[in-house]
Amino acid sequence: MLIHERLRHGEDPWEFMEELPTVDELVVYSLRAENIESNGGRRPNEVRHYRVLRQIALEYPDLTPTVWKLLGQTNTHRAWDAVVTDSPGAA
Repeated sequence: MLIHERLRHGEDPWEFMEELPTVDELVVYSLRAENIESNGGRRPNEVRHYRVLRQIALEYPDLTPTVWKLLGQTNTHRAWDAVVTDSPGAA
């Protein structure tokens, strides 16, 4: 799906294939999405985002390196990236 979307936007696969998320990153994003859904669909602020990912690391120890890697990255424009809101009421 991610490859198809980028190809539809005219991107060259030779330029973006290494940027795609790993399987572990996709699993963390899915678990994070489940948490967002269970919270009424509200996107988390930075504090809650950290707590959610930290909880994923605690519940799934094999994903801990991936969680810490994702916590160290800045937000980007890609649809699959873990973007957080600045709204104070989302925590």
